[in-house]
Amino acid sequence: MKKVDILQRVEAAGIIAVVRGESKEEAIKASHAIVKGGMHGLEITFTIPEAEEVIKELVTAYEQSPEVLVGAGTVLDATTARLAILAGADFIVSPFFNQETAELCNLYQVPYLPGCMTITEIQQAYKHGVDIIKLFPGSVYGPQIISAFKAPMPYINIMPTGGVSLENLEAWINAGAVAVGVGGNLLAPAATGEFEKVTEIASQYMTRYQEIKGA
Repeated sequence: MKKVDILQRVEAAGIIAVVRGESKEEAIKASHAIVKGGMHGLEITFTIPEAEEVIKELVTAYEQSPEVLVGAGTVLDATTARLAILAGADFIVSPFFNQETAELCNLYQVPYLPGCMTITEIQQAYKHGVDIIKLFPGSVYGPQIISAFKAPMPYINIMPTGGVSLENLEAWINAGAVAVGVGGNLLAPAATGEFEKVTEIASQYMTRYQEIKGA
């Protein structure tokens, strides 16, 4: 099944880069720099101008590289989700749970990763077919919250985003995160055109991740 395959690829990627930018060109260059650094999960946020065009270009660029995932982020409603899916997005990420978006993603067999902060929100998301919860912002809680959530719901999959760094990556992974989302410090050099620095930071993240996983 398409959805199961993508979920497995998200877990295999381990780290999802939350890509923002002031222009379509900046976002595309940053995305290529991230992949060059060995990071294969891209979340193209809809705060980027012409975000759906960015998704289309990246999907085309990496159509021969199945390990690379191109998803859409900051998706606030089902209309935007459909635009992203038609552009070729592998998965949809929202800062909060939206039932209409969940139903649309289920219809298209595309994973939906909504942001949740409470056990009640997580329960509602799972009730509507969500497989991975975006714990957002992760910095509010810290890694220990994963075991707290898993105590009553041991089957849930959590991807913390917001506040994940090279320094606390091990704590999040060891706490049971199925994957993590990173953005700020990874993408910061792109704003000044330092895309080689983006590649370097992406490489540092992936090297650390592989060390933690014993790969």
